[in-house]
Amino acid sequence: MSPSYIDTYYRRTLASGESYPPADGQIKADICIVGGGLAGLTAALELARAGRSIVLLEAERVAWGASGRNGGFVSAGYATSLSAIERQAGRQQAEELYRLTIEGVDIVRRNIERLGIDDAAPSPGIMRALRYDGGAALQAERDAQERRFGRKLRYLSREETRELLRSPKYHAALADDDAFHFHPLNYARALAREIVRLGGAIHEASPVLSCDLAGPVKRLRTAQATIEAEQVLFTTGGYTGGLFAPLKHAYLPIATYVLLTEAAPELIREAIRTGAGVGDDRRAGDYYRLVEGGKRILWGGRITTRTTEPRDVAALLRREMVTTYPQLSGLKVELAWSGLMSYARHLMPQIGQHRPGVWYCTAFGGHGMNTTAIGGTVIAEAIRGDSDRFKLFAPFGLAWNGGPFGTAAVQLTYWRYQAADFLRERRQASPRLD
Repeated sequence: MSPSYIDTYYRRTLASGESYPPADGQIKADICIVGGGLAGLTAALELARAGRSIVLLEAERVAWGASGRNGGFVSAGYATSLSAIERQAGRQQAEELYRLTIEGVDIVRRNIERLGIDDAAPSPGIMRALRYDGGAALQAERDAQERRFGRKLRYLSREETRELLRSPKYHAALADDDAFHFHPLNYARALAREIVRLGGAIHEASPVLSCDLAGPVKRLRTAQATIEAEQVLFTTGGYTGGLFAPLKHAYLPIATYVLLTEAAPELIREAIRTGAGVGDDRRAGDYYRLVEGGKRILWGGRITTRTTEPRDVAALLRREMVTTYPQLSGLKVELAWSGLMSYARHLMPQIGQHRPGVWYCTAFGGHGMNTTAIGGTVIAEAIRGDSDRFKLFAPFGLAWNGGPFGTAAVQLTYWRYQAADFLRERRQASPRLD
């Protein structure tokens, strides 16, 4: 029997309930993909479309981890800033990397259209709202994005922002009308169905217990199967175990939290008057969007290095929501959940070749919907021999995570950002809206 998805809004609104059998017996394939999240599914789909023999192994269910539990925002960019990428890779390479994220948005959109994934329910627009008075810098960013990448972002003044987001916290916003938000679990499961239709094999409840990656033929073992493949791709994320040591020592599992409110469309309308997704400018700020036609809010935020779910996760998030929108003080929480994302210390995806025939594509925490799409695509291109675009990510390899000291450093850094955000907002506090 297949494992169950945890209780989330996405599980409650699944469009279909098919499952895939555990791996069994002797299996041979051109490529074995370990991890059934969006990076692995995208790579498998691109390889299956090219006629390659694929077997994908997932320890739980397709998109069981962060790929199926996230906020559902699809927009350009990485978890780190363009300026940080430039410092590491140089201006030209940074621009090429950034253009890949724009392509990643298009890949997701094309898959939805091409496969007719209506139950992914894409909804246009994402706004990034400032919680301090930084309108001039935001306009400069808009101009730079258009000049360098051709993006058409809209600047919203304080008055325009607060007409849509009835909160005293916000001072200005950038609206990206080309971005969108959607149902990531329905999207992922549709990719899985297409992979199987094209002849690929997917096996859920099939954790890999051991692997031999030396030699021209790689061998992986699950509880009931032995898989032989010429190429192996690891696309595990925040739930990566110790199977492949280079990944185990290069990622940090970071938890994030999401809640779903009760249905209260009239009350919600008093606070949020846009169908666009919203994220604020803080380092680990809030992100939220309306679902079910504005009947409910899906609200996410906060990050922590603790891997166990706190008992008061709903209360923590609800406090953030009501602090932002005091008029929602009577809005109840119906459901809350958490999930582990995979981060690298440099905050960029880790995409590359470890040795001949052994690939990795992971660490998409913080901005995974577009970057999993492009990550899976460039690795598939490399395996097919069509391009070497994956080498653009070479400056951001499998850097050591620092062990327990790395985890502690991440948590301390997050607390420092929280304190800085608090002080900045306090200096620029503004009166309540009428």
